[in-house]
Parts: sequence; C-alpha cells; structure tokens
Amino acid sequence: MSGSPLGSVRPRLLLKGLVMIASLAAVGYGLKISGLGGILTQGWVDSQIKGHGLAGILLFVGLGSGLIAIGVPRQAVSFLGGYAFGLLQGLALASTATLLGCMLCFFYARLLGRELVLHQFAGKVRRIDDFLKDNPLSMAVLIRFLPVGSNLFTNLMAGVSSVPPLPFFAGSLLGYLPQTLVFVLLGTGVQVDPLLRIGASVALFLVSAVMGVVLYRRLRHGHSLDGDLDAEIGE
Repeated sequence: MSGSPLGSVRPRLLLKGLVMIASLAAVGYGLKISGLGGILTQGWVDSQIKGHGLAGILLFVGLGSGLIAIGVPRQAVSFLGGYAFGLLQGLALASTATLLGCMLCFFYARLLGRELVLHQFAGKVRRIDDFLKDNPLSMAVLIRFLPVGSNLFTNLMAGVSSVPPLPFFAGSLLGYLPQTLVFVLLGTGVQVDPLLRIGASVALFLVSAVMGVVLYRRLRHGHSLDGDLDAEIGE
C-alpha cells in the first residue's frame, strides 16, 4: 500500500465520479459549439428559471428536490443549479434542493414505506442503524463524503432505522457540500474559464473522495455499511 492517502484509494473507486464530471463537461461543451446551448437558454431554463426571481428559484428547488427524492443523481441537479444561478447562489439552492430531496425520501420511508423497505432490506437497515445510532451527525457526514453508494438507498434505509432526523439531516447537508460544490462549479458555464472550471472540479472531487475514504476507514469504529462498499474501499 502506498504511504499517501491517494495511493491507498483504489482507482476504480474514483472512476464513476470522474466519468460523470467528464460527461457533464462534454454535454456543456457540445451545447456551446453546436448552438443548442442558445436554444436551451432561450427555452425551458430561461423561460422558467433564469431571471425569474423567486418564482424561478422555487421552481428549481421544488423540481430539483422532487427529482432527487425519486433517485435522480443529486450531481445533475447541482450542475443545473450552477448553470442557472452561478456559483454562490447555485451552491445555496442546489444544497437546499438536495437536502429537501433527502428529507422527502427519509420521511416517505419512515411514515409510509417502512413495512416495504424493512421486508426487502432488513439486514441493510440493521447495518445502517448500527452505523448511525451512536453519532448520527458525524456518521451522516461520513456517508455523504464517500464517492460511492446510492443517495436514494441511504435515505430510505435511514428513514426506516431508528436514527433521529435532525442530526442525520444536518450531517447530510455538511457531507453533501463538497460534491455539490464540484458539480455547481462544473455547471457555471461562461462565468469561469472552462479549463480552470473542469480542472478545479476534478481536483475538488479527488480531494473529497480521498477524505471520505480515509475518514470511513478511521471513524467507522468496527461498523460496516455494506460488504460491497467495504470491498470497493479496501483496507
């Protein structure tokens, strides 16, 4: 094993995130050089969100949170937030949409879907309950820092566990921030030089991924979220 944290992280662990960054960057570039970007900015985004004040903000947050709650990648919503609102406002609104999506999924599982989720995933519910129950805020931060795993699945499992909502949501919000920043920055378009924007996004993703893996290894206190996850992260 390499002595550096980056050297101890398996390359396959980072591949999905880097592929997503590359694909979103390619889509943005393709829209720009093909002229379709002009159609897009004059179409739905401009007509419904950009420059429409509070109504556009509410539409973005409402639609984004609903999409995240049903399993659409939060990174895609963050990318759209950067495209529509720029870096700082996009970061704030994408974070809000992501947290609301988490809350919708969590409370759906807790109030309506408990029997279904417990029946299908009883063993995984016990795992996440054991992982979160001692310190739900810091463990939620840790889960969200990891560069692997399903946001939807984690929210459902937490919803039917015994974890209290407030520390789980607070930890999730903090843990979401690094990747939200990465994809908001990637979506900011002409506001930032493309090479600088993509390079910064890749660097921030790698840093947050390595931090997540290192913290998971050090702070899980013998608990395990998932055998497949442990195999991905390695020892």
